[in-house]
Formats: sequence, C-alpha cells, structure tokens
Amino acid sequence: MFQDKTLVCKECGKEFIFTAGEQEFYAEKEFKNEPQRCKECRTNRKQAIRATREMFEAVCAGCGGTAKVPFQPKDGRPVYCSECYAKMKEENN
Repeated sequence: MFQDKTLVCKECGKEFIFTAGEQEFYAEKEFKNEPQRCKECRTNRKQAIRATREMFEAVCAGCGGTAKVPFQPKDGRPVYCSECYAKMKEENN
C-alpha cells in the first residue's frame, strides 16, 4: 500500500526517505502532513527547544528527592522525579 518517498528537508535542503513504515504510522495516527525536516534537523530542533525550556525544582512525592520538571508545580498536586515516574508508569501497565 505505501511506498518509500524521497522528500526534501525544508531546513537543510537534503533529501531524506519517508519510509513506507513511517507513512503507515502517520496514517494510523491520522497525521495529515508529511514530515518537512530530515531526522537530523528534527533532532536538532527538539534539542534547541529543550535547551531553552525553563525547568522548575520540586520535591518528589515518591522518594522525597529533588525533581526538575518543565512546568510550574501547583500546591496539592504530586510531582515525581523521572525515576519514580517511570516506576509508577511500569506498575500501571
């Protein structure tokens, strides 16, 4: 049904392959647009966004350690460090 497509990255101008598997994934998720950037440019863009993101410190509700989160913690709502969050997620699956 799907075939590999060659696309051109709007960031760097290099050609990249939009694989049949990726197209199938996009269709399952009902994404309407094809990717406009190659994997390297997408990765660089994500890293740039993360580098400028303001992080907040909170006390982990699981272990009592320090947790750094990308949102302003609200009183009365638990915040978990990445390790405790991963454990909770694993236990719920």
